[in-house]
Amino acid sequence: MRPSSAVSTLLFVLATASGIVLALAFGNPRDPLSIVLPIAGGVLVGWLLAASVKVVAEWERMIVLRLGRFQRVAEPGIRFLIPVVDSPIFVEMRVQTVDIERQQAITQDNVPVILNGVVFFKVRDAQSAALKVENYRRAVYRMAQATIRDVVGRLSLDELLSHQDRLEAEIARNVDAASVAWGLHVDMIKLEDLDVPEELKKMMSRQASSEREKRATIIKAEGDRQAANALAEAAATMAASPGAMQLRVLQSVDGLGPSASNTVVLALPMEVLDVMRSYVQRSNG
Repeated sequence: MRPSSAVSTLLFVLATASGIVLALAFGNPRDPLSIVLPIAGGVLVGWLLAASVKVVAEWERMIVLRLGRFQRVAEPGIRFLIPVVDSPIFVEMRVQTVDIERQQAITQDNVPVILNGVVFFKVRDAQSAALKVENYRRAVYRMAQATIRDVVGRLSLDELLSHQDRLEAEIARNVDAASVAWGLHVDMIKLEDLDVPEELKKMMSRQASSEREKRATIIKAEGDRQAANALAEAAATMAASPGAMQLRVLQSVDGLGPSASNTVVLALPMEVLDVMRSYVQRSNG
């Protein structure tokens, strides 16, 4: 319940109760008017008090119209009106939200997308918000809908998906510029969901999969190249040092372990074969 409604209800109840007490205390059961008049008077006074006393909360402002013409903007606190002559309009000054329902928009490259969001705004000028637009919440909602379609139509699908922050900022800036005349300020607009057609989703998924496969192939090829370079450097080192090959053979044999299932075939080094060949030739000569 609004603070003003609570105070108005209390004043009405107190005035009516006072009329009933007066009727019971001073009324004559033989004279019905002596009972009815105090009660009716209490009801009338209660209605006048309830209509004339209003409480404006800290988070709102009250626009006072006197005989239909703007009179003043009432600040928070207890405020008094002239019954029948004055009429109040309460305006919310806190940050408000308006949900943007799901709608379809066409991107610059003719791709239909469905998106929704929420607008965060507040009233800066209570007089303009109350008098210059019929329903400022509905006006902000409609303006945001139209602006989203316009901004999305100037972007491609890739830009829409990769620069959502820029899209939200541009929409908020355009809506804020249009709503300044209504006394409003748009803090931000957030897009909560953005859907594309199922066929396009499948194509995007295949494209992403192809990109991952391409990166994996490039990484594997780079690894093979580095391994080949390392092997070439090792071969060059072994060729420059005759004992390096023999040391490598001994290391390989030692790494096989004592398992009986391993069969090791050792080839004689070329130097030993050359010595044996020279010995045989001298013996035959």
